[in-house]
Amino acid sequence: MRIVSLLPSATEILYALGVGDQVVGITHECDYPPEVAGKPALIKPRMDPTAAPAEIDRQVSELVARGESIYAVDADLLASLAPDLIVTQGLCHVCAASPDDLATALSRFSRPPRVLTLTPHSLDDVWQDIIRAGEATNTRPRAESLAVELKARVQAVACITASTDAHASTTAKAPAGAIAAPQSAVRPRVACLEWLDPLYVGGHWVPEMVAIAGGEDVLGRAGHPSFKVSADDVAQSNADVILVMLCGYNAKRNAQEFNAAKILKSWQNLPAILNRRIFAVDANSHFSRPGPRLADGVELLAYLFNPQRPQPHPPAATYVKL
Repeated sequence: MRIVSLLPSATEILYALGVGDQVVGITHECDYPPEVAGKPALIKPRMDPTAAPAEIDRQVSELVARGESIYAVDADLLASLAPDLIVTQGLCHVCAASPDDLATALSRFSRPPRVLTLTPHSLDDVWQDIIRAGEATNTRPRAESLAVELKARVQAVACITASTDAHASTTAKAPAGAIAAPQSAVRPRVACLEWLDPLYVGGHWVPEMVAIAGGEDVLGRAGHPSFKVSADDVAQSNADVILVMLCGYNAKRNAQEFNAAKILKSWQNLPAILNRRIFAVDANSHFSRPGPRLADGVELLAYLFNPQRPQPHPPAATYVKL
């Protein structure tokens, strides 16, 4: 089978299923696993991905306002690769080629290839997409095994955080004859910043990951897209932890972007600022891409929220404490 992947998370899934040698085309952003290097890139951005966040937002907004797509599909290269299967997504047109662009490129095929479109909104959707990719590539048993393994890792974190909550719960003193009311352990309030200029908070599976790891996402909405917020929204969130997870950036780049940004006076009294609980994380690897490494992201968050819990320490490159 000849496979083209039009999004980085699909490339990761395909390699995890053992069909990386069948992948004949990728995107300009596909960088994991390392074996993907050198494969022809069919997608090129029409904006400058190396620009500052505010400039990227401006360029994207202009393209969208003109009704133009953000990415260009190399239709000639796609035709020459003659794929049997194309894996793409319909979740976010800022992350991959639009369905219209792909349809235009496929119009020159006399017998168009099969197209598998992934649109996950939750962790379970991601695990199901792995199985769907397994069905499309004749690797369903391996896909099911991988999905079970990832679910088990995430469930293990959920069990640890649940036991920590139960251990920390206390029974409030009550007057004689009254029924004592249990007091739940306080989970850290977490603000997940997916973009800084303008401010966006993470959505879809990110709030779910925060909850499983033992936190409470105070701005994002599980299962819904990321959305723009104001600086006052962040100031009033009373966040105990701030995660800097700019979409597509690694921990080092996210640390640089946050350090270069002006911390507003209204944020100075946030517990996260006062207690220095601000972390730049590797969003590119563990949060932005709906693939197998989201399980690593859940484990990373559990460590950041409570490093005293019995769990493996994450690799140093996955986060920077600010």
